[in-house]
Amino acid sequence: MTTATAPRRDTPAAVLPAVVAFGLLLGWATYTLHGMTPLLERATNSVSTWIIWTAVAGALIRDRRLAVWSGALMMLATCAGYYTTSALGDAFGAGGLGTAAVWSVAGLAGGPLLGWAGWTVRHGQGDARPPAGAAIAMVVLGEGLWLGLRLRYWGEAAVFLTVGALLAACTTVFLARAGVRRPWLCAVLAPLLALAFYLAELLVLDRLIGSF
Repeated sequence: MTTATAPRRDTPAAVLPAVVAFGLLLGWATYTLHGMTPLLERATNSVSTWIIWTAVAGALIRDRRLAVWSGALMMLATCAGYYTTSALGDAFGAGGLGTAAVWSVAGLAGGPLLGWAGWTVRHGQGDARPPAGAAIAMVVLGEGLWLGLRLRYWGEAAVFLTVGALLAACTTVFLARAGVRRPWLCAVLAPLLALAFYLAELLVLDRLIGSF
């Protein structure tokens, strides 16, 4: 007699607490390590440091809807961890609540997208996989554009742009080896999405934060 073992499936009870715990830890770490060294200064004061982890979580989670919800939840937990640590350190200024709200809303927009993108690149089928890969590289490339064009930190911008380009290239190779149709769309769309990401930061996010 033979027995069959059903493949393990992710469940909300197992995944969501882990996502919340990691988000809180990420928020705490980015606040605590901020400014300790020049490298940590940029690595912790970074949009992509937060949001790229949602793509990693999405790739690790087998259920698509759970990956999307986990992306949103992780971003909320990360904001909570960061600003709670800030408040405990007496560094939560008068505009802190408004800034935290803006970043939370931004996380609710970007977290599900990157959670979906991570899941789609690894587990998805069909033509959505190259655009999903481009969405992941978009975050790093877009931050590189922000550092260079807006803040004039050209040295740091070059690092982010290089890492983003390598991420797009590696994802394109991964998709090609997986037999995905038109994998080159990942490399083509990544800089276009990065420009849209930069404009969203410039025209929406920066103005909202500047109002507090």
